[in-house]
Amino acid sequence: MDTAPTLSELSARTAARFAEVFGQAPNWTVAAPGRVNLIGEHTDYNDGFVLPMAIERYMVLAAGPAAAAESGQSSGNIIRVFSDLIGSAQTFTVGQVAELPPWCVYLHGVFDLLAKRGLNTGPLEVLVTSTVPLGGGLSSSAALEVATATLVEAVTGQVLDGRDKAKLCQQAENQYVGMPCGIMDQFSSALCRAGEAMRLDCRSLETTPVPLSDPNVSILIINSNVKHELSNSEYPVRRAQCEEAASALGVKSLRDVDPAALAAGWSKLSEVAYKRARHVVGEIARVLEFSDAAANADWSTAGELMYASHDSLRDDYEVSCPQIDTLVELAQSIGPSGGVYGSRITGGGFGGCTVTLCETAKAAAIADRILAEYKDHTDIEAMAFTSRPAQGAHVVRYQ
Repeated sequence: MDTAPTLSELSARTAARFAEVFGQAPNWTVAAPGRVNLIGEHTDYNDGFVLPMAIERYMVLAAGPAAAAESGQSSGNIIRVFSDLIGSAQTFTVGQVAELPPWCVYLHGVFDLLAKRGLNTGPLEVLVTSTVPLGGGLSSSAALEVATATLVEAVTGQVLDGRDKAKLCQQAENQYVGMPCGIMDQFSSALCRAGEAMRLDCRSLETTPVPLSDPNVSILIINSNVKHELSNSEYPVRRAQCEEAASALGVKSLRDVDPAALAAGWSKLSEVAYKRARHVVGEIARVLEFSDAAANADWSTAGELMYASHDSLRDDYEVSCPQIDTLVELAQSIGPSGGVYGSRITGGGFGGCTVTLCETAKAAAIADRILAEYKDHTDIEAMAFTSRPAQGAHVVRYQ
């Protein structure tokens, strides 16, 4: 089972690393968590419901003021940023078009949108580190965006409404990175609370807490350590297919379609559009059913809904892959007698992670068995960890 430093330990390490890189102690340290989606995949951009929780893995930014003269300029928001994740440094001026490495575009987009609102930080030195697995479908990019916005809040003293902050971070990813993501990841990182999952209505943006405080159940996250390049190219394709289906059915989005309406209108759809719509309509219903089951500690029902979600994502939405299917099948083979209630793919798809609902007392043994059998099946070393629902983005240190 993989372990990570606590947020307190990670923040202290980040501050120490900042001092090594920039020669001074940071004035501000902020954190934003990754997330795992328990159920409700590819429903957010269809105005549906999702049920994520923040995980105890964080993107942490430490920062301090920098003299503008050090960057050879006398004014402006000049940001000198060092990523401790990849050992790379970059300097950019907020608002100026420049060729930046992909990881830096996330920061620049958020800085630029906030500067346009009058939240100007002045010259900054920033160090980035993280325990959120990269490329695993646990929203490391959203965590970076939300952490950046939280840093700007801390530096400027201007606090954004949490929903507004999440939407701005989504806008940054849409406009600057070019990924047409939905709102779930940013909302999760910004607004989730410890001890709770968050049911989000992606149309009204209303949130409903779903308690996950039962100490007898745990969320086991297994990173397949597989990420197919299809994930980025196929995401906009799936989104367009959903829009095609909604248009053919005469509705604004697939949120407005129930199973009866889909059955009545199937002849208006291509085979592919029908399958995509069938997943979305069914998945929206599963989120609501899962929420009720979790509220009643009915973990058997919750687990069966997770398996149904995975089957739909594999067969109708076609975003799984053989390695992920293997992880889910291995979990299912252990079954309730071995402590496993349910399992499914989580995230955008084509690799990444599975999320498994299991008995806390058996979580370590379950993880060991799945990892060993996965290695036998695929010759790939996976990684597993458990998490309680964590707190959303916040300032760790303010000087």
